[in-house]
Amino acid sequence: MRVGIMGDTHGDIPSIRQAVGQAASQAGPIDIWLHTGDFCRDARVLTELAGIPVITVAGNCDGRAAAKPDEFVELAGFLFWLTHGHQHRVKQDLKEIETWALRYEADVVVYGHTHQALAETQSGILFFNPGSTSAPRRGKNRTFGVIELFGAGKLLPRLISLP
Repeated sequence: MRVGIMGDTHGDIPSIRQAVGQAASQAGPIDIWLHTGDFCRDARVLTELAGIPVITVAGNCDGRAAAKPDEFVELAGFLFWLTHGHQHRVKQDLKEIETWALRYEADVVVYGHTHQALAETQSGILFFNPGSTSAPRRGKNRTFGVIELFGAGKLLPRLISLP
């Protein structure tokens, strides 16, 4: 199973289209997309472009969006916690979000907010930030991600740069 992940799209439809096309060509067919918020309404565009399920959460720029602040979804035996991250001080460090991930017994934490891509394992949990398809920070590339899920608890995270 392949999970496509993007966020912090901020209404940049061409970058969403580009990421969907590049995901298919570089990673293979995507089974589900996760969107980390900040313009969670972009998930509707993503759904139309990809033609597959999309789960999204509300970010700090989403106001009174219909999306929830957190979603928990089990995919191929892994518990994913999807959150934007702004409520867990992810711009400072991952300590608070790690504490909550341990309580929730999450296997994978997918978050955004920092606009900086990251795939890092701490305390046996994969912390995955796809960066931003539209507005990366600190001179980084525009990015999105794919996590491939295998049997026996194995997963392969990939961060993919957009040209």
